[in-house]
Amino acid sequence: MSRISLTGIALVAALAACDRAEPAAGAETAQAEEQELAPTEAVNAAVAEHQALFAAAPPVEQAPEGTAYRFAFDGLSTPNLPMTAFQGDVVLVVNTASKCGFTPQYEGLQTLYEEYGAQGFAVVGVPSGDFLNQELETAEDIREFCTLNFGVTFPMAGRTRVTGDDAHPFYQWARAEMGQSAVPAWNFHKLLIDRQGRLIAAFPSTTTPTADEIRQAVERALSA
Repeated sequence: MSRISLTGIALVAALAACDRAEPAAGAETAQAEEQELAPTEAVNAAVAEHQALFAAAPPVEQAPEGTAYRFAFDGLSTPNLPMTAFQGDVVLVVNTASKCGFTPQYEGLQTLYEEYGAQGFAVVGVPSGDFLNQELETAEDIREFCTLNFGVTFPMAGRTRVTGDDAHPFYQWARAEMGQSAVPAWNFHKLLIDRQGRLIAAFPSTTTPTADEIRQAVERALSA
């Protein structure tokens, strides 16, 4: 066989291989796109669920005095976030930030929410720029950050003051109930509310969401 014939055969084989590879590459791209869309779809479904939940919640003015249910936050993806929506649930309220060394704790918060949610447990994220302005400025930027980086599906408040004289009334109440331990000293401070709306525990930023200390407190509150 001549050198020209051999070269032609090799060229045909190479082109055939390329033709076979293209669908595989396309399939991989489609699969990657589906994987990217999945978190967004989950977040959109969660937002729709939260909207319905919050719209049906009783007015906070009708909630028992001295409970967490007397308060409402502006919502991040909803018009508002009334704590009455969580009556009868155990709730972990966490002041969050997008540019903090503790920001990876979003992953642990999402894990807790998924593990205990069916038992009547909720996480409420409260974005705040109180500490070195480490939170993004707009609701759109905060939503995008939480969705793309951590697939957050638990309810989130809008950007909120959590310390000082201008702190949100919920945080003023928490300080009155538990003292200084309830006052956030940094981002990702955690407050645990029981099924009756009482503040029962506070955890510093350094205690990770999935730490045994928090898991045990959540489980005790769920079983009470």
